[in-house]
Amino acid sequence: MAQPVPGRRVRGSATGRPIMALLDLLGRRMSLRILWELRSGPLTFRALQEAAATNPSVLNLRLKELRAAGLVEHGPAGYALSGLGKELLAAFLPLHAWAETWAKALSKRSPVRAR
Repeated sequence: MAQPVPGRRVRGSATGRPIMALLDLLGRRMSLRILWELRSGPLTFRALQEAAATNPSVLNLRLKELRAAGLVEHGPAGYALSGLGKELLAAFLPLHAWAETWAKALSKRSPVRAR
């Protein structure tokens, strides 16, 4: 699968609108998890692999894509969110809060609970 880039055809969009390119990138296995695990600061490859509970080949591929997208950078302390990555995570925090509210509302309505 090609690197999602705004302006180029991506999964779900022939036009490659920026939001669709972002959703394609974030919808790939482990992408969001990697960004989430880096929220507290840099991690080495091994520490990130353990925190994200993934295998090295998937982690390597996702890091390559996230670095190419400018969301993750590599430095002396390991992998870390770039400035753009931090902005993206900040934009997701309200969505995270909403999801928590949604989960509580659903659990009150239905006997089926999330694990």
